[in-house]
Amino acid sequence: MTGKAKPKKHTAKEIAAKLDAATTNRGGGKAGLADRTGVEKGGHAKLECPHCKVTAPDVKSMQIHHEAKHPKIPFEESKIINLHSSLAPEPSKTKPGVRGSLKK
Repeated sequence: MTGKAKPKKHTAKEIAAKLDAATTNRGGGKAGLADRTGVEKGGHAKLECPHCKVTAPDVKSMQIHHEAKHPKIPFEESKIINLHSSLAPEPSKTKPGVRGSLKK
């Protein structure tokens, strides 16, 4: 006989929400500053490949991607798109995305 407890299965929506909450930085302040600006390796993707639009956090990672995926095209660092300079909003209007409580 099975118990009357809650079933152990999880919905795909619940798993996706947990994965998003675990992998997305939503914190503000000094702790999340490096992550939001993409300064360090732990930061968000800063560079974009001009050929296939894949993102990478630094030039070395982009060079590794380029050598693996685009071996016939020569690597030119000047053609890499810097997402933080082209898509960054004005600093006075930026606010960190804070998730807040799940309880209503």
